[in-house]
Amino acid sequence: MFDPLNASASDFEGLGDKSFTVTSVEPEVPLELIEVKAMGSGMREGGAFSLLWRGPNEPALPQATYRVTQAELGEIDLFLVPVAQFEDGFRYEAVFA
Repeated sequence: MFDPLNASASDFEGLGDKSFTVTSVEPEVPLELIEVKAMGSGMREGGAFSLLWRGPNEPALPQATYRVTQAELGEIDLFLVPVAQFEDGFRYEAVFA
């Protein structure tokens, strides 16, 4: 089982074309991973990193912890923060420090 407490950026690299789904809301919200960004040193092995997803314009997800499912990683509880809205949808960020 995937452990987000010990996750590293490399766990998410190569998953940009894979489906992520927020399953803890109705209706479920599809997400597309669009960026994995190293953030330098951190308390975790491999350093801090952030993940940026694109989601639809509706429904908009407020800042909160959500259950996110991905076929290879399984279910993950992530704190997602909406950081921008564009014509093609919202951007959500999760930071692993």
